[in-house]
Amino acid sequence: MTSIDPRVRVGHVHLKVADLDRSTAFYRDVLGFDVMQHFGRQAAFLSAGGYHHHIGLNTWESEGGSPPPPGTTGLYHVAFLYPDRAALADALRRLVDAGHPLDGAADHGVSEAIYLRDPDGNGVELYRDRPEAEWPRTPSGELAMTTAPLDLRKLLAEAPPR
Repeated sequence: MTSIDPRVRVGHVHLKVADLDRSTAFYRDVLGFDVMQHFGRQAAFLSAGGYHHHIGLNTWESEGGSPPPPGTTGLYHVAFLYPDRAALADALRRLVDAGHPLDGAADHGVSEAIYLRDPDGNGVELYRDRPEAEWPRTPSGELAMTTAPLDLRKLLAEAPPR
């Protein structure tokens, strides 16, 4: 059996939401994604950098619905990869400015991550990768990811000026 082509990437995530306006406002106004298109009053497509969409939001099966209860299967979180530490710091500042609560933050050795929930309770990870040369490895060269606290005050201090 052969491995998947290494050029394959996750292209977008499409989320069922209860309130399209509320969810669009979160991804647009808090996280800073651009609205690329609305599909009537039932769906919106958002992106970073002008791509057709990284996030699809719809109410086709979920308008007015509630998040799935704990202990059920489904999406654990969607992760958005930021290009560098300064961009991740800017994302943290946006969350702080909006008063949006965090679920946690971690340094995984290979990456630094901030965890939160969107208005529908979907898990969201905002992260940046470290260069591969900095990834922690065992003496035999195997990847050795960790979970340590991420210093959010230090990260926030690295946010670029507005």
